[in-house]
Amino acid sequence: MNAHTTDDPIRTATSTSPPAGRVEAHQRRLQQQQDRIDQSTQSGGQPGKAPVPGPRGDEPRSQPPQHQAKPGHESRMTPRPRFEAPVYQGSGKLDGFAAIVTGGDSGIGRAVAVLYAREGADVALVYLPEEQPDAEETRDHVEREGGRCLLIPGDVKDSTFCREAVERTMQAFGRLDVLVNNAAFQEHAESLLDLTDERLDETFRTNIYGYFHMARAALPHLEPGTSIINTGSVVGLQGKATLLDYSATKWVIHAFTLSLASQLAEQGIRVNAVAPGPVWTPLNPADQPAEKVPSFGQATDIGRAAQPEELAPAYVFLAAPSCASYITGIVLPITGSVGS
Repeated sequence: MNAHTTDDPIRTATSTSPPAGRVEAHQRRLQQQQDRIDQSTQSGGQPGKAPVPGPRGDEPRSQPPQHQAKPGHESRMTPRPRFEAPVYQGSGKLDGFAAIVTGGDSGIGRAVAVLYAREGADVALVYLPEEQPDAEETRDHVEREGGRCLLIPGDVKDSTFCREAVERTMQAFGRLDVLVNNAAFQEHAESLLDLTDERLDETFRTNIYGYFHMARAALPHLEPGTSIINTGSVVGLQGKATLLDYSATKWVIHAFTLSLASQLAEQGIRVNAVAPGPVWTPLNPADQPAEKVPSFGQATDIGRAAQPEELAPAYVFLAAPSCASYITGIVLPITGSVGS
């Protein structure tokens, strides 16, 4: 007897599936719908995706095409980055403090300096001499907040200058409570073959040596309860094909943060880092081709680049003993995306 007769229920079960071809047609229809969405997205549109608003509720989703010569100037950006943080209310978290902010003339550094002053701190700004106009504008805003502001032009690649910057801060303010290492050099490259020794030297000496120089110069003046805050980057967490050297330096900054935090914990000095995602600062139009600027930040889950004023409160939080006395050795991602 045949083991599989025609009345075998397993072999003769009636199909309830659609006729041949209907599934294929349905799947192709779904595919075509997605193809149309993909084409729209590639051409600059993102149907159904609105950027998540920031504190003001009207943060721009994109910026017009623009490009600047390095180092880039905030005063020439369109629109100007937002740093005033009008909805942020100071509460004396940094009363009596003195801080150094490298790269403090513009971008994240400017926004941090303004909020530090709003919280009661005096601020020394370290910046390149070419950035003097931006630095003077930042000083005006710091002073409007009630803080004293010391301008120290120079290059953090120079260890002698870094020692002098700390000494000038001590002479002016009599103390040092917070060092914010924030100065950076960034220039894209499509291929490893385009990264000359000169380019590597500029990126690594600015982004890594500068942090080491400033931290080493500041350390003899840091008391228990003080802190160092380093600016890392999302590309130091994830990497980026067109920013090989910059990404590598940001990864090193994260490791430097964790290692120095471990070394200084016994002295009561906290060391942390902030890892920003895309932020609208002079670093971007001074790096990217003009045609890429409008899409800057749109790939994030938030759907737009951050404004500097959205990053600055994190630097207040990490600097303030009332907020972060039990926090050291962290890299705080503020990337606009889940899981970054």
